[in-house]
Amino acid sequence: MTVYLIATLTVVAIAALAGLALNLQWGMGGLVNFGLFGLYMLGAYIAGLLTVQGVPPLLALAAAMVGVAALSAVSALISVRLSEDYLAIVTLGFAECLRLVISYEGWLTKGMLGVAGIERPFQNQWPRGFGDIGFLVLAQLAVVVVYAVLQGLARSPFGRLVRATRDDPGVVEALGKSVLSVRVRVFALGGAILGIAGSLHAFYYTYIDPTQFGPIITAYAFMAVVVGGRGSNRGVLVAAFTLIFLLEGSRFLIDLVPGLGASELAAIRLFLVGVGLVVLLIFKPDGFGREPRSALANKIN
Repeated sequence: MTVYLIATLTVVAIAALAGLALNLQWGMGGLVNFGLFGLYMLGAYIAGLLTVQGVPPLLALAAAMVGVAALSAVSALISVRLSEDYLAIVTLGFAECLRLVISYEGWLTKGMLGVAGIERPFQNQWPRGFGDIGFLVLAQLAVVVVYAVLQGLARSPFGRLVRATRDDPGVVEALGKSVLSVRVRVFALGGAILGIAGSLHAFYYTYIDPTQFGPIITAYAFMAVVVGGRGSNRGVLVAAFTLIFLLEGSRFLIDLVPGLGASELAAIRLFLVGVGLVVLLIFKPDGFGREPRSALANKIN
């Protein structure tokens, strides 16, 4: 049971990082990113491929952050005139292109065979039997650092500029600020966080292949942001914890309900998540948390 709990908490940490990245891009910036799973996948592959070539895991993680951030910035530049529905379609298509390249360019990514033998950070430094606990501590530390950075950013002048660009880009342009610059920086920073999340995925499982990555990753991230409250980093953490534990805890239904098979269990688990989301949105339409606001704004309201 302890091993299962450690594994679940590790998955929670990785899911929380993906949720925090989307919360920055969509929650604060208003930029719909349906291609999140492709950037997450790219981060995993950059870290995994570099690690098996002998690059130290932490350097591979840094390379994944830079690579995913750069590609995210490029995707923001090529979709400069798009917003909302059209931006969502472009980001989804961009992610599908990444998935196809990774899946079928075997000379570069090993294709459908996947990448095996990925080394974890500090793998040889942890005492025997404590490797999973050590990795959990590392993943939780990454969440704490990213959360602290995003909380500071949310309360900074740049954070206010991001929210203003989301709410009324015309006013921001009229004040002499570049909406494109804000958009590119938000996409790039969100991409860097996705690079961390994808790298931790690769390090944790030590083997990756294209079947591990799909739109369901994007769906879970959107659920975390909606349940947590758009713009609320604290809410995203609570929502990621709640969603993953609901999904993982429902696995034990197979032991409690006689005659329940694997296919029925999968359907019931998704049904329970859907019912939970509907109930939450009825009684708490704004989610668990609230977006950080200035003291002046709170007094006005």
